[in-house]
Amino acid sequence: MPRWNNLGDLVDRSLDMERVAVVDLREPATPRSYTHRDIDRLANGVARFLTERGLARGAAVAIMALNRAEYIAAYFGIMRAGFVAVPINTKLAQDTIDYVFEDSKIVLAFTDGTRRSMVPAGVPLVDFDDAGPEGFAARIVPGDFETVRVEPDETGQILYTSGSTGRPKGVPLTHFGQLWALEQATAAVEREAERTLIAQPLFHMNGLFQSKVGFATNNQLIYMPGFETRAYIDALERYRVTNLMAVPTMLARVAKDTEALAGRDFSALRRVRMGSAPVTLALIEKLKDLFKVPVANGFGTTEAGPAVFGPHPGGIETPPLSVGYPLATAEVKLVDGPDENEGVLLMRNPAVMPGYLNLPAKSREVLDEGWYRSGDVFRRDEAGFYYFVGRADDMFVCSGENIYPGEVEKLLERHPQIQQAAVVPLPDEERGQVPVAFIVRRQDGSIDVDAVKRFTIDNGPAYQHPRRIEFVSDLPWAGTNKIDRKALIERARQLESAKGWSI
Repeated sequence: MPRWNNLGDLVDRSLDMERVAVVDLREPATPRSYTHRDIDRLANGVARFLTERGLARGAAVAIMALNRAEYIAAYFGIMRAGFVAVPINTKLAQDTIDYVFEDSKIVLAFTDGTRRSMVPAGVPLVDFDDAGPEGFAARIVPGDFETVRVEPDETGQILYTSGSTGRPKGVPLTHFGQLWALEQATAAVEREAERTLIAQPLFHMNGLFQSKVGFATNNQLIYMPGFETRAYIDALERYRVTNLMAVPTMLARVAKDTEALAGRDFSALRRVRMGSAPVTLALIEKLKDLFKVPVANGFGTTEAGPAVFGPHPGGIETPPLSVGYPLATAEVKLVDGPDENEGVLLMRNPAVMPGYLNLPAKSREVLDEGWYRSGDVFRRDEAGFYYFVGRADDMFVCSGENIYPGEVEKLLERHPQIQQAAVVPLPDEERGQVPVAFIVRRQDGSIDVDAVKRFTIDNGPAYQHPRRIEFVSDLPWAGTNKIDRKALIERARQLESAKGWSI
């Protein structure tokens, strides 16, 4: 059984509550430190504030801000009071944010000064940066609160993940499922001995789950509001970070900045782990050479949790590109492949979601008798280690963000001078994969590369914009009268090698 009943109550009060829990680097020159007692009492203040507003049990409360101490206190406090925390991707377009608020029926939002204008009209908000009587500091009074006991199947949080239709899908996750995942993830973590640097956003499972690990083990978290290479390197050295869990993109940029790395002391670092995107062997070797510590590759999904793979039970060392060996407590299998050692990964464990929010048909597509169909293709070697091969569909990952070619193509084809567009991934050491586009102009079109990039950046998420472009007279067809994406992927690699893209 988990040590806790409520996911919002990840506090081990038998350990040193005066130990620093959070170092908030929103203002690097004047960092703010919070002890475990500080965050505990602040979360209690959030829980009491929401309870006194008379919200219904299970009401959804949003958090839309950059990483900061108040963010994690609000996250815990929402769940501690029996409500549902909904961290929102701050990079989404306004119409998508509006959709998320409506889809999850959000009744109140915690936000920061920069993003408060993005909260839909009519939704009450609490601004972390508002110093007035309606701001967070005035309305949230640290103190005591009796944590609400929850039922085994009660939802604690809803995370939104990208969808092939262009709209994100809500993923309800239960208290008990996430607590089970934490039990697996913290089994080998030394209490009160780790300092973890987090620059990945807390609206993603990666940074959010690492935060929960930190609080469950009474360890220290150093929060950056976002990733910036030099600042990340500075924090890594200054705060004697012992543990890194990051998206490969981030560490690829770190490894590339040799000037900023010169003369640094990273001797406190014990381990580096990457997840949320494919990694290359070259990057792993660079990081091993740089940090002189073990570098591991992880895997998890929002829908089925991060506790899927771990070390080999026989003590065999995990190969560099493997995501590990299946945990004894988590079932996995490969289907629809050439044999039992390659195929689409299915997972079944207590952390698997009950189904997408308000999407019963989509839920039936990916869930069957507790098994979650990931859509990720894996292979298994002779020792039982698993390796990520790619997506079963066309989706690919760029800098930790899921990109569906159809979304970008539809965006490109909104431009009046573009007749047709096809988008495919191109391997990239720093970002995993990047989108590249093949574009057929309209007969009277004169749009150039810079104009295409500006249009996509201005009208969609910046990470979706095509990094390379070739203007073509027509797109190749496969035998089914569909665009031959395999041919375009090969063409993209040839163009990259020959530096033959349109300019």
